[in-house]
Amino acid sequence: MCGIYGTTLPYTENQIIEKLERTAFRGPDQMGWKTFKNSSITFGHNRLSIVDLDSRSNQPFTYSENIHIVFNGEIYNFKELREQLKKKGYPFRTSSDTEVICAAYLEYGKDCVNHFNGMFAFVIYDVENQLLYGAKDRLGQKPFYYYLNGQDFEFSSQISSIQKFHNNLSISKNAIEDYLSWNSVPIPSSIFNEVKKLEDGHWFTFDLTNYNFTTHQYWDIPYTSKNTYKGSFDDAQNELENLLTDSTRIRLFADVPVGVFLSGGVDSSLIAALATTTTSQKVKTFSVKFNEKDYDESKYAQQVADHLKTDHHIIECDYKEGLDLIDNFSTYYDEPFADSSAIPSMLLAKHTKKHVTVALSGDAGDESFLGYHRYRWVEKNKKYMALPMPIKKILSKLLTSFSNSNRAEILAELIKSPNIESAYLKTMCNYEAPWLISSGKATDFEESKYLFHSHKNIFDRVSDFDLKTYLSWDINTKVDRASMAYSLETRSPFLDYRIVEFAQNLPRTYKYDKGVQKRILKEILYKHVPKHIFDRPKSGFGMPFRVWFREDLKEFVLDELSEENLKDIPGIKPKVISEMIAQHMAGTWDNYTLIWKLLVLRQWLKKNGKGIPIR
Repeated sequence: MCGIYGTTLPYTENQIIEKLERTAFRGPDQMGWKTFKNSSITFGHNRLSIVDLDSRSNQPFTYSENIHIVFNGEIYNFKELREQLKKKGYPFRTSSDTEVICAAYLEYGKDCVNHFNGMFAFVIYDVENQLLYGAKDRLGQKPFYYYLNGQDFEFSSQISSIQKFHNNLSISKNAIEDYLSWNSVPIPSSIFNEVKKLEDGHWFTFDLTNYNFTTHQYWDIPYTSKNTYKGSFDDAQNELENLLTDSTRIRLFADVPVGVFLSGGVDSSLIAALATTTTSQKVKTFSVKFNEKDYDESKYAQQVADHLKTDHHIIECDYKEGLDLIDNFSTYYDEPFADSSAIPSMLLAKHTKKHVTVALSGDAGDESFLGYHRYRWVEKNKKYMALPMPIKKILSKLLTSFSNSNRAEILAELIKSPNIESAYLKTMCNYEAPWLISSGKATDFEESKYLFHSHKNIFDRVSDFDLKTYLSWDINTKVDRASMAYSLETRSPFLDYRIVEFAQNLPRTYKYDKGVQKRILKEILYKHVPKHIFDRPKSGFGMPFRVWFREDLKEFVLDELSEENLKDIPGIKPKVISEMIAQHMAGTWDNYTLIWKLLVLRQWLKKNGKGIPIR
């Protein structure tokens, strides 16, 4: 896991160094850069050494004289690929996956990415063809930002490296609206009008002779049809367990210490269990503990750890350490990002790094195997959403007349949606919020096609939609920035494309049946860990902000989000928001998610947006 950078712009050596130093936390083991002869191209790299720790694998890396690369991520099947390429006559002088990418490019050209199982963002400078070729992994685990203006091209793992020394960037009003609606800036946009993100499962080329830039999608989940798995539930269970075991095994490979994040939930517990079966070493596991009882799930993680006999570490968190992370949040999340679970994720990464350099996680189990609470909501309410609109309006009024709770008001609004798809979109995107000045553009995006069609059942469609939006825009961003803030590499076996494709083909009842969510995963888990440990409601990876904002951080919130300060934030109604903050402080309404969202945006504008026009 590293940070990559490259440019055709004529920066000085000191400027290049400063750009690399801005994100040095992504790779503290070695910083390197190179400007190529007879070319305007400079490559830079911050290395976190994971595989082949020798300096021979430092980057920018050169293979066969004419192929230069900067690479962020891991290719998990690189050993098998290397053996195949050796048989074809390709020489190797390192034991790194970086060199394998170069040889694969020479052998397979732009289609090399179809041979990789991993998480990656890389750029190759092909000297002979005067071409830049780059790619991003299938599910978008690794970030890739780029600036393109005629013959000027610049790319980086994080937007702050591109921003540094750029005088012609402007903050996007549309991106701010998207952020306020989605809690992040959706791909392919960025917070700056002039900077884009490469889309998941895409490669690009930039021709250095005519400055032509093209992109191509090499992988996607099918949204119009699916191949239904023909085997029995037991067959599927055995096949999935074998796939997950292999996915976990290949992610445990490293030349540095490896551990597992263990929340005590189904997904992380299953990964921890499979990790213990694939290694002879005692597995190190890590969980977070909050002083606030309602947010402390550490006892469940401890029960799983005790059963699996792991070397378990509990990381305790209080508001003082949380406040320190809030103050420095925009240093690492250098684009506005409002998922509050980023803070406990950072705490987990910060303390886990003291023991290991790589950690496995359970991310993406919910999306592929229908685990979120909102999928249960879809099942319960899809019949109401099919009712005629006049009846739905009556039901909506009845709800608000019998209860004035936050939950009742939200549900009343959802019921008035024209269909279940529109209602689900509202649960994911608050584009109709009363405090938001909306242009309606926040719901005008390509990924809506995965939700609004009739080729699959509603559960497969919401799952697909979450894979393309929530997982890509939110979860992957959260995990990458939180872990790289402390130079920790995070790997998720559930993000192996083989697992995602397998889950895509399973009948819905194998994943969700008679109220049992993640059915197939739970049956595999119960082979390794007793079922009674998980007989409790599902909980998220939350932060006690609703309590902190009313108590320890009350003055901080009221000062930062005064009505006067709110006027500096475009796209919102300051007076309405001030009233909502007052409701939260009085305990009559829970608005902590809105407060956090605005705190993050205000901090980013103060620290990263100073003097930059908004348009």
